[in-house]
Amino acid sequence: MTFLYKADPARGEIWARLFAQRAPELGFRLWPDLGDTADIRYLAAWQPPDDILGTLPNLEVIFSVGAGVDQFDFGGIPAHIPVVRMVEPGIVEGMVEYVCQGVLSVHRDIFEYGRQQQQACWREIPVRPASSCRVGVLGLGMLGTAVLERLRLFGYACAGWSRSARAIAGVTCYAGAEELDAFLSRTDVLVCLLPLTSATRGLLDAKLLGKLPRGASLIQTGRGAHLQQQDLLRLLDDEHLRYALLDVTDPEPLPADHPLWAHPRVRITPHIASATRPETAVVAVLDNIERYRAGLPMIGQVDRERGY
Repeated sequence: MTFLYKADPARGEIWARLFAQRAPELGFRLWPDLGDTADIRYLAAWQPPDDILGTLPNLEVIFSVGAGVDQFDFGGIPAHIPVVRMVEPGIVEGMVEYVCQGVLSVHRDIFEYGRQQQQACWREIPVRPASSCRVGVLGLGMLGTAVLERLRLFGYACAGWSRSARAIAGVTCYAGAEELDAFLSRTDVLVCLLPLTSATRGLLDAKLLGKLPRGASLIQTGRGAHLQQQDLLRLLDDEHLRYALLDVTDPEPLPADHPLWAHPRVRITPHIASATRPETAVVAVLDNIERYRAGLPMIGQVDRERGY
C-alpha cells in the first residue's frame, strides 16, 4: 500500500520524512512521481487529479490537506471514496491566535491608534472592559468552538451560532435560521468560521451584516465567497460597520485596484490565519488510516450532503 501527496512540494518533503519515521511500512510518493498507480490507496491533496479512478484506480481514501473541502469537485469523486477534512492541532492553534488578535485589536482600538499614528496624534481612547464587548462566532465546528473557549478566558461576552443546536460552557449558543437575528443583534464583533457550501455562499451580505448593531466589526476567516464585498464597502462607508479584518477574499488575491485594499478601516491578510503543520498533520492522517483499517469512523470524514 502506498500514500500519495499532491500539494505544496516543500511541505511534501517534510511529510515524506515524517512518514518514513512513523510509518516505514507504508510507501510514500510525491506527485507527479506516481510509480505503479495500482499501489496507491491513500491520497492527501489540496485538489485531487481530474480523472481520479483513471489516474488512481485503487484509491480508497482522500485526505484534504486543509480544514475545508470546498475546493473539491465532489461530482468528480466517486461516492465510494470517503473524503476527510484535516483535523489537527496546528490548524486550531493558528486560528485561535489569529481571531484572538483580531478581537483584541478591535476591542483595544488598535485600528484607530494606527490611524492616529499616521497623523502623529497622541490621544487616549477610554479603555472598555472585555465584558462590554460582545463577540459572536458563526460556525461552531472544531475551529469555532476552540476560538470561543479561548476568547471566553479574556472575559468577552461570547456567543455562537450554528445550523444545529450546540452547547459550549460559558457561551450563549444560538441555532437555526429562527435564532440568527437574535444572535446578530447582540454581536459587536462578528467572526465568520463557517464552511463554504451552497447555503453559505454570499451569506455575509447587506441584509445579514445590517442586522449587527451600528458600530460592529467583522472578522472574516471562513472563505472569501461568503462575503458580498460591495455590501461590506457600503456598510463601512455608511459607518454601520466600524472595521473589517479579512483573511480570505474572492478572488485571492484581490485585483490591485480593488477598493478594499485602500479602505482605511479594512485590514487584509493573505489567507494566513491558520495553516496545516506537517508534524501534527501526519500524526492525524496516520491515526485516521488506522481507524479506517479498523473499520472505525475517521475524524473529519465529510458528510457529502452537508458539504463538510
